[in-house]
Amino acid sequence: MTVVLLLIVLPLLGGVHSSGILYPRASETRDLISLDGLWNFAVTNTTDPMRGHLDNWFRVNFNTIDLDVQKMPVPSSYNDVGTDTSLRDHVGPVWYQRSFFVPKGWSGQKVWIRFSSVCRAAEVWINDEWVVSHDIGHLPFQAEISKIVNFGAENTITVTVDNTLTATTIPQGSISELISGRVKQSYTFDFFNYAGIDRPVVLYTTPATYIDDITVTTDIDGTNGFINYSVVVEGSDKVTTKVSLLDKTGKEVASDTVLTGILFVQNATFWWPYLMDPNPGYLYSLQVQLLDASSNLVDKYTLPVGIRVISWNSTSVTINKKPIYLRGFGRHEDSDLRGKGLDLPLIIRDYNLIKWIGANAYRTSHYPYAEEIMDLADEFGIMIIDESPAVNTENFSNELLENHKKSLTELIQRDKNRPSVIIWSAANEPRTQYNASEAYYKEVVAHIKSLDTTRPVTVVNNQLPDSEYSGKFIDIASCNVYYGWYSNTGDIDVVTAKVKEVATRWNKLHNIPVIMTEYGADTQEGLHLLPAYSWSEEYQNTLLSQYFQAFDQMREEGFFIGEMIWNFADFKTAQTYTRVGGNKKGIFTRNRQPKASAHLLRKRYWALAQNLDNAEVPDDLNEYIINTKTVVKDEL
Repeated sequence: MTVVLLLIVLPLLGGVHSSGILYPRASETRDLISLDGLWNFAVTNTTDPMRGHLDNWFRVNFNTIDLDVQKMPVPSSYNDVGTDTSLRDHVGPVWYQRSFFVPKGWSGQKVWIRFSSVCRAAEVWINDEWVVSHDIGHLPFQAEISKIVNFGAENTITVTVDNTLTATTIPQGSISELISGRVKQSYTFDFFNYAGIDRPVVLYTTPATYIDDITVTTDIDGTNGFINYSVVVEGSDKVTTKVSLLDKTGKEVASDTVLTGILFVQNATFWWPYLMDPNPGYLYSLQVQLLDASSNLVDKYTLPVGIRVISWNSTSVTINKKPIYLRGFGRHEDSDLRGKGLDLPLIIRDYNLIKWIGANAYRTSHYPYAEEIMDLADEFGIMIIDESPAVNTENFSNELLENHKKSLTELIQRDKNRPSVIIWSAANEPRTQYNASEAYYKEVVAHIKSLDTTRPVTVVNNQLPDSEYSGKFIDIASCNVYYGWYSNTGDIDVVTAKVKEVATRWNKLHNIPVIMTEYGADTQEGLHLLPAYSWSEEYQNTLLSQYFQAFDQMREEGFFIGEMIWNFADFKTAQTYTRVGGNKKGIFTRNRQPKASAHLLRKRYWALAQNLDNAEVPDDLNEYIINTKTVVKDEL
């Protein structure tokens, strides 16, 4: 049956380089070539999904066989590039292919192929030979291909991508065959299941002996900083090491000659979040060099490092011993045409809007974001709740658990050194009301803590605290509530009390701090109704104001540490009668223009920044309205 055939590709996993996954950077010892651009692209018919595998498409040039070949940009999601529903709603494998040239001068070095993300399951062949497969979207994978490529000649790469979601994939989904014969993918999460090679693809080189991984943790003592580092080297052990810490001017401020050590930085410049310090997001450069017996350079890698320390207790989270209050958003990687494809102009626009509105944080809902996005969070001082791709988890099983843990392992391996990442999120809105979730999330949270003890762990819940089983294992309660929208629609007057009741109960029950990670209302851009009525911009503003009152009252009680509106911008979802062209809860439209709520939220976030962090508010926050000075006129 067709539905069964779609799943055959999924177990074919392996070949992934499972140790370091350092971001590829060119240096004196490393070269890099981008494979981004236009690739040949072919779609398999859902009635014959294994045709490409059975006909060995990876061994032939697409242009030489009877195949409807299109051009597809990489990076991008493929769904919105075409003009018909068959591509947008395709379920199962698609195929990518292109040629590339490997310089003759690369011979003798290790050559690697690295994908920053493929959504979701991928298999890769080069010159007819199978190279690697990977079964988790939104996370990087790579493989060494030195013995496969032709140096000083043309090579061919073929990639198959399968977007099928099942009961054991991360995230989950199901497939069915409709009466028309079409195969349909269903899922419970509320965003579109974009697919494709959606982040950069690169070739890069390393020497035969190379720096494979670097792990960094930091601490502070007064004005001084400490960098605990560990370097993993692959290849010969006949090398020596020099580790140097450089400030922003390039001046060396500390150094050592061992692979594992501690660097002491006197009067360090700490990494601070945006608006908590005049110099947010300060990054040093940790420069690692391998040297041969004659002190010649063998390999070199430079890692940005921010010096900061996170602590938490039953009522607060601190950075550098100062309490933080998160003001930000849930977000999505989502835009017209590109879907979840890396979009650098959009990324810069988003950060400009984040700073304009006075936010200092966001959650990578509901999957890991692109490394380029995360780099800017480090640089700008934006705090991140870093979330795994597990969303609406249910039907708990051992296979699902192992895939969930694997996704967390890869996420933490990728983002472990980032100063912006302050909290790990194990999942969004899992079905923790079921008994089976208790043992499941006990193991999930324990797995995270086995990999990193320097950051707190949360599970983002939409269950009531007395009716779920994950809260006893987490360090911070993150709750999603929609009073005034999904429940009590239009009943604005009950919102403040109900929000306080739920958030306070999380704190009292588990003795942990609380963040409101989602709240809001769908709002149609340009719809104005007075008095306020659901879906109007007036209603969104009125509703938010009620939440603000609850937040301020709970801040005064001392356990409430953050507010994150849902959502930063409107985004695409699956088709349903409850969605008009997608989810409209954004304070910005999908093309990043403000609704009325953006201006309201801007006033609040800047007021919080001024009151809590002594930030200086921008001059344009309050436009001129009237001169309130009384003018007295003398009567003759």
